[in-house]
Amino acid sequence: MTTSEKKIHINSLIENGKYYEYTKAADPIGSGAISQIPFAEFGSELHETGSTRIIPLDISAELGCEGPATSPALCANFVRILAGEGLSTAFNATSQLFYVIYGSGLTEFDGISIPWQTGDFVVLPMGKETHHIAEADSAFYLVHDEPLLRYLGATANIQRFKPTLYTSADSLRELDKVKKEAEAANRSRISVLLANKAMDQTLTVTHTLWAMLGVLPINAVQLPHRHQSVALDLILDCVPGCYTLVGPRISARGEILNPTRVDWKPYSAFITPPGYWHAHYNDSSREAHLIPLQDAGLQTYLRTLDIKFVLPNGEDSSKRPTTSQ
Repeated sequence: MTTSEKKIHINSLIENGKYYEYTKAADPIGSGAISQIPFAEFGSELHETGSTRIIPLDISAELGCEGPATSPALCANFVRILAGEGLSTAFNATSQLFYVIYGSGLTEFDGISIPWQTGDFVVLPMGKETHHIAEADSAFYLVHDEPLLRYLGATANIQRFKPTLYTSADSLRELDKVKKEAEAANRSRISVLLANKAMDQTLTVTHTLWAMLGVLPINAVQLPHRHQSVALDLILDCVPGCYTLVGPRISARGEILNPTRVDWKPYSAFITPPGYWHAHYNDSSREAHLIPLQDAGLQTYLRTLDIKFVLPNGEDSSKRPTTSQ
């Protein structure tokens, strides 16, 4: 190799390198180089009418990434399938979870058929293709982690867990047990977390996803908490008077400063940005239910979840939740 050839080779290696003075690049969000994750709402009208289709809740333009994406790591979707029809998907994802808003049918995946009906959760690992068949008009809330793999330039090729069904009867029974426990009234949330035996470190539903089924009792105030995972929340049954307050800061008294109010609407979804304090309120005459889905499986494994709670005395606690929280 000649000296000239060596110089050309070295130049091609260094031409994409850049250097920043520390303060110019230490906070890309603050400088505007990368966008913050915005608050957004997605109404139930998206899945209530129309043809069989998948409806991505896509804010990739606001995120400045390739889409569809609802957060940097996850894509939430409404799925509508008419009775007697089917729909196939082939996400490059390590995990996908769907909750059956209404309807019944089955899902064909990796040589097995998984039956489902209203209120069931179905969680699937990576696979080449998934085919959903509806026996009655059906709608899902479906979240997968393809945006994360797209960013990493990776292809999912290892199944980290087995397909798992959480039936409506089982999940509601477990939630009812928690609700009836003597210490339930003193906890920050009355809920159950879905988990998988394969996730014995993160205690989550998959290695990237986190899922909760919660109840908001009548006249309840669930105190503010925050975490670095993005929450893609699905509201289930509710009546006017249920809402969430969301904001980036809290006062010394543990109150969210200048909050955005999100009035709950049945079978609608909204984004809670990472790091934002949020509290749930039920001023109605009926209890309500919600399903937050997050990338907290991944955040927990990375030890970056940083979950914090406001205690009943108004203090901010960075402690992990105990049995009384």
